Amino acid sequence: MFLSQKTASVFHMKLLFALLFLTTATGQLLAQDIELPAPQKSGGMPLMEALAKRSTARAFDTRELSSQQLSNLAWAGFGINRPDGKRTAPSASNVREIELYLLLKQGVYTYDAAKNILHQIAAEDVRKLGGNADAPVTVLFVADLAKRTESGEGPKNVAAIDSGFISENIYLYCASEGLVTGYRGGFKRDDLGSKLKLRPEQAIIAAQTVGFPKN
Repeated sequence: MFLSQKTASVFHMKLLFALLFLTTATGQLLAQDIELPAPQKSGGMPLMEALAKRSTARAFDTRELSSQQLSNLAWAGFGINRPDGKRTAPSASNVREIELYLLLKQGVYTYDAAKNILHQIAAEDVRKLGGNADAPVTVLFVADLAKRTESGEGPKNVAAIDSGFISENIYLYCASEGLVTGYRGGFKRDDLGSKLKLRPEQAIIAAQTVGFPKN
């Protein structure tokens, strides 16, 4: 049976709309941002007790963190704690060249401190490239070195120091929350950079794995 030219045209138009809808829907499924609950800025363990419990772990349970724990973790690390937009960790000259990338089971996200949202940039689970495939979260410290004006290795050295401040905040939050964590410099930087499509001026400074203690 042959379709008339008009019927065929309508059919093709409907098919085009269906394909456009499917493409849009698929894109939405592949790019699911996570709106975090407001971080809890009170309570927790007294500072001296958290310092007494601070330690580094390399073995993690596979249990996932709650959305509240993710929010608290990101805010403790490098969230906004003052009306002028300044952060929980210092940054040389207040440049804030460090961006937090979170490697989760459901994909890779960047932390938007102003909106308290995790923006998905990849739907692939790449946690093993960050040094541990079992832990529910690996935080990457990614520096935009173009924001710094120091010469030579200066920008990367300053970014490394700035990432250390953020890392220690995460260590103390984990100690207070009953989580464990480990900062690492050895992991597959080049593979991660390729997967994340980082710009040449972006450098992965370090990674920090977070999760529950392994029994």
